[in-house]
Amino acid sequence: MTLENEIGISSFRNERQRASISILYTYGFLSNGYENYFKKFGLTTQQYNALRILREQHPKPVSTSFLREKMLDKMSDASRLVSRLAGKGFVVVNQNPVDKRLVNIVISDEAQKLLAEIDTHMHELDAMLQDLSEEEALQLVDLLHKVRLSVQNRVDQPVSSSEDI
Repeated sequence: MTLENEIGISSFRNERQRASISILYTYGFLSNGYENYFKKFGLTTQQYNALRILREQHPKPVSTSFLREKMLDKMSDASRLVSRLAGKGFVVVNQNPVDKRLVNIVISDEAQKLLAEIDTHMHELDAMLQDLSEEEALQLVDLLHKVRLSVQNRVDQPVSSSEDI
């Protein structure tokens, strides 16, 4: 089945539009797969992502702004995410002794154990792209990097008015 049939569009303006719509459509599949996978462990994808970052930084504490900067989803509410993780006993949150407006966040031993368990099953996530060869996966990574650079360059440019066209 073609992308046009899958999403109910009869045609695209050009191949760049088709590519961007295809990326967004595929993101939905991957996102749902990740959410279902982490749900088995009582986590959301964002919670796992935050714990992954905290594990990398352990034992060094991090701030919510550092966490937000490293998150895959830059739009996530890091403060609320940290509160939920603290409620589950997965992070320890203390006031920063130097700047009382900030908090220091550290992953708990319980979360470290959970991540170790999740690590043993990560092949299930890898299997979502099982139909790609290693070479194709590398090519896809390179192409998606190019897309991100293109989007960042475009976002950094001022929007032109209709008079400029």
